[in-house]
Amino acid sequence: MTEPEPIPAPTRCPWAGRNPLMLAYHDEEWGVPCHDDRELFERLLLEGFQAGLSWETILRKREGFRRAFEGFDAERIAAYGPDDAARLLADPAIVRNRAKVAAATRNARAFLTVQREEGSFDRYVWSFVRGAPLRREVPPTLEEVPATTPVSDAMSRELKRRGFSFVGSTICYAFMQSVGMTDDHVLGCFRAGVASDARSH
Repeated sequence: MTEPEPIPAPTRCPWAGRNPLMLAYHDEEWGVPCHDDRELFERLLLEGFQAGLSWETILRKREGFRRAFEGFDAERIAAYGPDDAARLLADPAIVRNRAKVAAATRNARAFLTVQREEGSFDRYVWSFVRGAPLRREVPPTLEEVPATTPVSDAMSRELKRRGFSFVGSTICYAFMQSVGMTDDHVLGCFRAGVASDARSH
């Protein structure tokens, strides 16, 4: 009896590598439209903490971040004071950067203001792409994927105007990619063009 042919592994974007955390993030989250305010807040903060580091580092510490920041509860984080900052800066489970930790509290306060004024952070942030994932050609290679776009420039300016920190255009575009506002899975990746067709939830 002949052995069955092995099922070939799916082709993925090269950045996914071989780390199980990166593979799961690539396959299940990156580029999938997200409309949950708490999740959007978490992704925005994590993108800020990632600045200057690898995303793999952030994924390894993700559960540590969730514990340290109390499930990314914006109301709790907005109330953080010096004792909380000291606790976070002493926690090896997260990225211990004083400016980024301080920004988390400022961003939580700005996030809550947006929720009050706009009805939800989801409604506000998705308004930059008119409520639906941007449609564009599938990038043939990673080199064709931009680091910023006019939309991320506009988002960055508006978030800064509203009091957010660590929201430069590059961080905003990475956030857009993460939450499915744009689909940058490259040509040949089994996820390319899939998530942008998903229904909003």
